[in-house]
Amino acid sequence: MTALSEYEKLEAQGLWQAAPGDQRREVVVSMGNATLVIADMDDRALTHWSIPAVVRANPGQMPAIYHPDGDSGETLELAATENYMIDAIEKLRRGVAKLRPRPKRLRLGVVLGAIIVLAALAVFWLPGLVRDHALRVVPAVKRAQIGAALEEQMQAATGPPCRAPAGAAALLRLAERLPARRGTGTLRVVRTGVDSTAMLPGGTILINRSLVEDFEEPDVVAGFIVAERMRARAYDPLERLLDHAGPIAAFRLLTTGDPGPAALRRYARYLLADAPLEPVADAALLEGFAAWSVRSSPYAFARDSSGKSVLNLIEADPFATTAPPPLLRDADWLRLQGICGG
Repeated sequence: MTALSEYEKLEAQGLWQAAPGDQRREVVVSMGNATLVIADMDDRALTHWSIPAVVRANPGQMPAIYHPDGDSGETLELAATENYMIDAIEKLRRGVAKLRPRPKRLRLGVVLGAIIVLAALAVFWLPGLVRDHALRVVPAVKRAQIGAALEEQMQAATGPPCRAPAGAAALLRLAERLPARRGTGTLRVVRTGVDSTAMLPGGTILINRSLVEDFEEPDVVAGFIVAERMRARAYDPLERLLDHAGPIAAFRLLTTGDPGPAALRRYARYLLADAPLEPVADAALLEGFAAWSVRSSPYAFARDSSGKSVLNLIEADPFATTAPPPLLRDADWLRLQGICGG
């Protein structure tokens, strides 16, 4: 990523629209850590956009209109007078583009890669090697794109993410309190389709609305988020997708940069059919709860109200005798509970 230090204090005013048909709002746009931070006029964060995934809808035209890759309904409009911010965004987007494979090199790499892969298959028949190589070379931006495409496939069952503005702002604060060590760290609350939580390639976590609506404290949903982050350390979400989709999807990912829509549809149905979650050892979970300063006992009782099967998480709670930093203010927790509009 192009260095961001020269833009750290850069701010601009713009018009933000959360979804088609919504009223446009005056916002303040500033550069964050590899993100565009969009806040209201009272400096409350409304959303964060990953700069590598920002798309300009009208190149060369003014006012400049941007949207997140894969979500053209959410837009940010910057007037020509905000040329410093527009130039900064364009410079960073060009920097990201330079890091991506160039077409001629990509075509040559595809041909050579295909020959090597076919030779390996013909001689050894080791599709696991192809999968492992794909996992090593796929960049974070591509993982996020695959995750966004998978989320779109799942929306037939989950519906669009809940976006009540006050709740969405509170969800952003929870994501900031529980930052991802790798990936986007985006949190989305959905109405149905996901039993509890589901991690997508790229780091987005889908959360069933029940985890924010049915409990009196945010420690429960925070616990499920920590558990997903620790599960992703042990079981790469992209690896899980490729294991389910098979070697052909891995070959496609290596040669075209896309596992294919059919593979994504199949995996989306698998996740929506209550795919079993890979277990995470209690020791690893407790390590995560300590690292993110979250109590483990509320999460444990949410999993098993009797406490019998989660006794280790209750007895070894790293904050059994001391209070960790608050996850959210009470007002923000109430707003988050209303993110799906009741």
